[in-house]
Order: sequence, then C-alpha cells, then structure tokens
Amino acid sequence: MANGTSGGLLRQLSSRQIGMISLGGTIGTGLFLGSSLAISTAGPAVVLVYLVGALAAVAVAYAVAEMVVVHPDAGGFGAVAARYAGPLTGYVQRWCYWATQVITVGGEVVAAGLYVRYWWPQVPLWSAVCLFSLVILAVNFAAVRLFGEVEYWLAMIKVTALVVFLVLGVLYVVFGLPGRDAVGLSAWTDHGGFAPNGLAGVVLAITVATFSYGGVESVAMTAAESRNPARDIPRAARRVVLRLALFYVLATGIIVAIVPWTEAAAVDGVAESPFVRLFAAIGIPAAAGLMNLVILTAALSAANTTLYLASRTAHSLALDGYAPRRLAAVTDRGSPVNAVLASTAGLAVAAVAAALSPDTAFPVLLGIAMFSGMTAWLLIFVAHLAFRRARADLPPSAVRLPAAPVTAVLSMLYVVLVLVASAFSAAFGPAWRVGVPFVLLVLASYPLVRARRAAREDRAARERRGAEGYTDSV
Repeated sequence: MANGTSGGLLRQLSSRQIGMISLGGTIGTGLFLGSSLAISTAGPAVVLVYLVGALAAVAVAYAVAEMVVVHPDAGGFGAVAARYAGPLTGYVQRWCYWATQVITVGGEVVAAGLYVRYWWPQVPLWSAVCLFSLVILAVNFAAVRLFGEVEYWLAMIKVTALVVFLVLGVLYVVFGLPGRDAVGLSAWTDHGGFAPNGLAGVVLAITVATFSYGGVESVAMTAAESRNPARDIPRAARRVVLRLALFYVLATGIIVAIVPWTEAAAVDGVAESPFVRLFAAIGIPAAAGLMNLVILTAALSAANTTLYLASRTAHSLALDGYAPRRLAAVTDRGSPVNAVLASTAGLAVAAVAAALSPDTAFPVLLGIAMFSGMTAWLLIFVAHLAFRRARADLPPSAVRLPAAPVTAVLSMLYVVLVLVASAFSAAFGPAWRVGVPFVLLVLASYPLVRARRAAREDRAARERRGAEGYTDSV
C-alpha cells in the first residue's frame, strides 16, 4: 500500500476533472426526467423554486470550498467538521453523507439498467445492473487520474446535450425555429397562472429542487487528490455553481415555456420528455433514442461520481478511527479499494431492493438519502460557523462564503424548511419515517465506536511503550 499524501491518496486530479466530477455528481437523471415532479407541484413557478435552490447550493459550495482550501485533507468537509465542530459532528456528517451517496449510486445504476431496456426490453434488469456495477467498480479501482478522465467525458456528454437544448430552447422561445413560430412565455401564465397550486405547491417543490442540487458539495471531496487545491477548489466551486444555476433554472424555464406545465408534469419515460419534444420539433432523427443515450450516460456519470464520494468518505472515517481500519488502505495507484468495496456492498443492497420491490423499497431508500443528505448540508453550515469563529484572527481563506455568518444561518434555516416540507411531500414522505431513525442510529452508535477507538489507541500506545522498553534494554 502506498503511503502518499492525504491518507495515502494521490494528488492526480486536474482542475478540469474536478469541475466535471462536481457536475457529474449533481446533474443526473433528476433534471432530464425527475424535474417533472417539481413542475407538477409548483407549475411554471418551478423556475423560482430552482433559483432559490441554486442560491442554497451556492452557499454550500462556497462554505465547503472555504474550509477545504485551508485543510485539503482526506475526508473533505467531514474532516473539517470534526476538527472545528467536534468529533461527533464529523462522525454524524460523514456517515450520513456516506449513506446518501451509497443509496444514490444504487438508484442511478438501476436507472441505467432501465434505460437499456428502452432498446432491448428483453434484457433482464439484474443483468444490466450487474454489468454497469462492474464497470463503475473497475473505474473506481483504477488510478484516480483515470477515474477523473472517464468522469470528465461522461459528464461532458450530458453537459453538451444540455447546452444544445438550452440554445435551441432559447431560439424556439424568442425567435422560433424553421417552420415554427416563437412560443414566447405565455405558457408560464396559462393553465391556472404562474403558481397554480399556490404558495403551498411552491414550498413542496422546494424539497424536490433542493435534493436535485445534492452533490454540489462534492468539490470538497476532491481536495485531497487535487494537484493544486488552493487554485483548483475555488475555481471549481465558482464554475460549478454558475453552471448548475444556469442549467437548472434556464432548462426548467424553457420546459414550461415550450410544453404546458400540465403536460410536462405528466411525463412518464424518455419518449415523453420535453427534451425529446424539442429535438423532434426541429427534425432531429431518432430524438427519443438519442436522448435515451444521453440520460443513460447521465446515470452512469452520477453513479461513477457518487461511488467515488462514498469511498472517500468511508476512507476518511477509517483514518479517524470511526470505521474499520482496513478501509483506510490505499493501493499504489491511489485507490482506497476496501472503501470502494464497502461502498459497493451498500450499492448492491440498494440496487437489489430497488429492482425487486421498487414500489415499496425504493421510496424508503430515497427517504434515507434525502434526509441524511440534508442533514449533511445542515452540519456543513454548523462546521462553517465554527471554522469562522476559530479562525477569526487568522488570514482568510482563498475563497469565502459571502456575507457569512448571516448567509450560513439563513442557509441553515432554509435546509430546516426543506426537511419540514419533505414530511408533506408524496415523493419524500418516507424521509422522516426512515431518515430520523437512521440519524438517531448513527448518533447512538457514536459512544460505542468512540469507546472502541479509545481502546484501540490505548492498546497501540502500550505496544509502543513495550517496544521502546525492549529497545532500551537491548
């Protein structure tokens, strides 16, 4: 095993790779197909919903970037939380984040298997899931620079598709397309008005939109493997939040402009996606098949990145003594193979559960992912407040969360609002029923894990003293 920097991880990721890793973890199938859920609740006001969610995502990205630029260590914001907000905060945050990523990667792999059946419906779902799991496992076992390059090109496919959609969509809305007049923004107020379901619908949609931005914090998890974290992390944070805000806000605005929100809300499958409708309207052949390919790569990209994030989180917990020590092992290529395998075990559970009983098991898994993910966001701001307080008299970080601590406190209140709203959302109903017991279980396990860690450290100290005594006697 290599004894490189940052717990054995190697600094091999370039600036362009870090930027795409963050996008890869955030832009998944939720935008291409899942945005219909937010539209069904908020109507055309979904544009404002995603704008508000983007502001929260900006705060998260800048908060984690500010902290990890100063401490570019393995574990990212979780390690910083342990340093400044206490070991318990770092423990809960990292285990919640690990659970979120493991469940998410399981869902994305199952989704990828379903997209394959668009072309070959006779293919068993389990076989496609197993194949894609092996592929992303192999990529995560490889040298981190190879992982970064694979993720760069996977993310590039969906980003390119989004850019094409945005350009064509703006042209269609403002100027029209060959043979088609400009549609304008009249659909924003037709069919019940801009917010047809009132303020309650907008608030409920916030839950879906905010969960869609989950992964923006992943820029911090690459700090220990960045070639130049002081330069790359701030740059990646700025680029990612701007691109996400543009992609999500503008894309949803175009969707509800070219397709009545009542129809966009009823999207069921690739063929009915507003993306397909626009591409078909300008005469692109096989638009549904092409879009299915894009969504497939989006799912694989998201799965690839989330497995990376889960493995680095497990590796960080092992380094701090809060997970089995073997998970801290790193190969000469810089891959924490045991942590990857441990995260894959959770992936397998999520994938099998979702494949065997999607109507019952998957909502429960989604509830854990949503609740634990928002808990991790909440603790990011707790850590940031402690970080700012402890470093009040020290030189500032190369990147800073604007108007903190006010923005940190407001963002915390926003996350609490999202968690409360999730209790009334049909999609995230299981979040409280399952998420709260999960977080309580993590909290309850801490004293036991801490006692075991203390006993292990005490045993190691005695062994060192014994070895030193033996050396002195010799």
